[in-house]
Amino acid sequence: MTYLKLLITMALWGGTFIAGRLVVQDVGPFAAAFCRFAIASVSLVLLTYGIEGTLPWPPRRLWLPIALLGLTGIFAYNVFFFSGLKTVEAGRAALIIALNPVAIALGAALVFKDPLNRTRLLGISLSLLGAAVVISGGNPMDLLRGNVGVGELLLLGCVVSWMSYTLLGKVVMAELSPFATTTYACLTGAVLLLGPALADGLPDLLSGSSAVTWGGLIYLGVLGSAVGFSWYYDGLRQLGPAQAGVFINLVPVFAIALAALLLQETLSPSLLIGGSLVITGVITTNRG
Repeated sequence: MTYLKLLITMALWGGTFIAGRLVVQDVGPFAAAFCRFAIASVSLVLLTYGIEGTLPWPPRRLWLPIALLGLTGIFAYNVFFFSGLKTVEAGRAALIIALNPVAIALGAALVFKDPLNRTRLLGISLSLLGAAVVISGGNPMDLLRGNVGVGELLLLGCVVSWMSYTLLGKVVMAELSPFATTTYACLTGAVLLLGPALADGLPDLLSGSSAVTWGGLIYLGVLGSAVGFSWYYDGLRQLGPAQAGVFINLVPVFAIALAALLLQETLSPSLLIGGSLVITGVITTNRG
């Protein structure tokens, strides 16, 4: 049952790229991000009480780290995410963001002095080469000439944001449970997003958006965030980080398949070749 829940979680997370791509055709990135995490925050509070029985108030020394979690992993990540998806297809976006484990490995080496052996360096190199193929549409030399789209750069901002969030999370989760940490990060991020969201058309979204937009936001908030996090953390408890973490590699696979099926996105050679390199590199990095 645990393996099935993890598999479904990866499919749900793959689907966030399709939902995000649909939502940003109708609303601005700040408004979309606020609604996603307002919904996610309510869902996570209910789930945390239901699963853990309580939501402990964090000690004052963690207030700043929690605020930084909300700023990096919720505010910045999702503004980059929704802004990038305005111009970048869902499948390509998923492969760019698949660089997250590689960025985390590099960040941990710099901040926590985690070792980078030859296997990890090989994995990082493969992933970066694959990302260059995906971002450039099969012409990596174009990157050296500065021919990179704004959408692709914004999605790389997601990678930097998530790396920062993950490294900060190690500090907070030394004292709070993953559920409590995620819940407070979402609540903080939603508060930070409220002002920009009001300026980004939130009142119009609340009064007149389509059923597709609201369906996408509910999917992102409930299934992509609250349910996805709860099932993934359950998998971590049951199987450990090594086994559960392997499933993360399925997210871009599901995203590409769903994008082709639901959005009729083309499976170009550069997407398939670059994607294979990214995923192989991530697996190699995680095993190093």
